[in-house]
Amino acid sequence: MIKHLLVFSFVLGSAAVQAQTTKPASAKTPAAKPATHTPAGAAVAAKRPMKLVSTWGIFLGDSLPKNEIVKLLDSSLIVRDEKNVKYPVISFAFTLEQHEPYLNDTTGQPAIYKDYTGDNFKQAKMTTIWANGLKANLGKGDILFFDEILVQQPNGKVYKAPSLKFTVR
Repeated sequence: MIKHLLVFSFVLGSAAVQAQTTKPASAKTPAAKPATHTPAGAAVAAKRPMKLVSTWGIFLGDSLPKNEIVKLLDSSLIVRDEKNVKYPVISFAFTLEQHEPYLNDTTGQPAIYKDYTGDNFKQAKMTTIWANGLKANLGKGDILFFDEILVQQPNGKVYKAPSLKFTVR
């Protein structure tokens, strides 16, 4: 009985191993051919999403002194692809993270309070009201986030560009 069980498990195991082997090289599917040989492969390469790079002024996101950020507040967001073609920004979400120290009543230890404010803009730069408010209220350690940056191609397609993050030094 044990001998039959061992033979049965051996046959079953070898069948599982045989089922997992790969196809021989001569039986390649059309999808395995290089994209340069077929016109369909060229269409797939053309549909590849473009690589976008977001900047604010000339900066990709960084820790900058307050006076540099104040200069940038009137600047537009710029989005380019890998061929250095600019795309118009149609909207973005802005969030300001402000840090204020306070004394924790429970522990008696100093702590940092984080306050978040923001808005959505339907253009490439902040409104004058926002820019003037930030010029007056920016402080060391504050963080500016530019998220949900949307750009539009000439054919009307809308793409989401990478986010930006700036910290005030």
